[in-house]
Amino acid sequence: MRLKSRFLTLLVLAFLAGYSCTNSASKQDSPNFVFILVDDLGWADLGCYGSTFHETPNIDKLAGESLRFTSAYAACPVCSPTRTSIMTGKYPARTGVTDWIAGRQVYASGLPCDKMLSRDFELEMKLEEVTIAEALKEAGYKTFFAGKWHMGQDSVYWPENQGFDINKGGWAKGSPMGGYFSPYTNPRLESGPEGECLTDRLCDESITFLEANDGGPFLLYLSFYTVHTPLQGKPELIEKYKNKIENLGLDAASMETTEQEWIKYAPPRGRFIERTQQGHPVYASMIETLDTNVGRLMKKLEELGLDDNTIVFFMSDNGGLATAEGSPTSNSPLRAGKGWMYEGGIREPMFIKWPGSGSQGTLSDVPVTSTDFYPTILEMAGLELKPLQHMDGMSLTPLLSGEGKLAERPLFWHYPHYGNQGGKPGAAVRLGEYKLIEFFDPGMVELYKLDEDIGETSNLAESMPEKAEEMLQLLHAWQKEVGAEGMDPNPEYDPDYLRENYLNKP
Repeated sequence: MRLKSRFLTLLVLAFLAGYSCTNSASKQDSPNFVFILVDDLGWADLGCYGSTFHETPNIDKLAGESLRFTSAYAACPVCSPTRTSIMTGKYPARTGVTDWIAGRQVYASGLPCDKMLSRDFELEMKLEEVTIAEALKEAGYKTFFAGKWHMGQDSVYWPENQGFDINKGGWAKGSPMGGYFSPYTNPRLESGPEGECLTDRLCDESITFLEANDGGPFLLYLSFYTVHTPLQGKPELIEKYKNKIENLGLDAASMETTEQEWIKYAPPRGRFIERTQQGHPVYASMIETLDTNVGRLMKKLEELGLDDNTIVFFMSDNGGLATAEGSPTSNSPLRAGKGWMYEGGIREPMFIKWPGSGSQGTLSDVPVTSTDFYPTILEMAGLELKPLQHMDGMSLTPLLSGEGKLAERPLFWHYPHYGNQGGKPGAAVRLGEYKLIEFFDPGMVELYKLDEDIGETSNLAESMPEKAEEMLQLLHAWQKEVGAEGMDPNPEYDPDYLRENYLNKP
């Protein structure tokens, strides 16, 4: 019996040793993740998506090594809700973060020109949410964040309390306070040498993290502040793009102001204009600096021998700024831009590089959205899914591996707010090639068939009433399911206020 007992003890120890080795090896074999999120980058801002003015060779190269999506969507036409959707795998209507934090309505709620009252919303991503960073950290990943956070005003809601081991620059604000050149005004990022570029610095911090890596798996989340306002670029690059405009035989003034390059929007929200041609030298300089740093980061992965086991994600948080605040870009052929429910406000450049998956250099027109990242990353890492957390996401691994397709599903948006950029409050649904928008102000629906009308120029709601009603009922059923709140009439609404203060202005 004693011999048998000793044999069993040795067997258990051998099993435990083998398990320990297997577990350690599996940890080493786990893929690394680099997630690059750009602020306000438009669908057409990159060469690989059709830009002929901006220069993005490094990003284009990365896209060519990836599965590139042509129908990828942000969960909201503004930043904070989309960012929260990536972290939680939930639609903004479910988390309660439905507008940028703290929101226009906090400062200008119930203006007499607003027919409806903007809905109150949550001012932070709740700590009860299990973020993708927390899920990976639980599995032994080191987690690093650099750049724009904008998911909570109080420091208790910042990256270091939401699953990230290291936070370089993530805090309450959504734009770089103090601008893009040091000294910065950021409690989570020390100022560098005077004149240092913030976009360069965030990449430097990311590279420092990579160089300190001890061989374990990691999540590197690089959330650039660029190309959000203020529009500030490196002087030599601004001069380069001014010269480019001249060399192309374009009138520099016309690139900024003339009616040939702009489309005026009609009431009820006043006079908003849409840029229809790219050619802003400062904005182009910011995009080139972004591109250079994406190239630097990819080169460092190669130098450290990490590129073969690192999955890279690239996306923007909302459409390009095309209708206000200087309108520095055009999303054409898409309509409108940031803050709008039209495609220019929500359709994004997005691609995923998964080495060895067989999806490199391929395209997908399958509609996907920002809630899909969470379950996709978990499945790639070989971790159990958390369906009660990422309940609005769908893993994209079948598309990336080529081993299957995604079941057709509706995608939803809910934005009960007036946007800074002129966008009207409303909700939307896309199913297949059809997209319906319900505007809360002025109370109407628009229906488009995107495969035939990507620019959303022909409203089919009247000619296809049955389809419009079908889509509208689908949208309303979803709103009821997630508790999406509508809007109340504004008792102070005065149509004369709009005419007197906006419509008669030049």
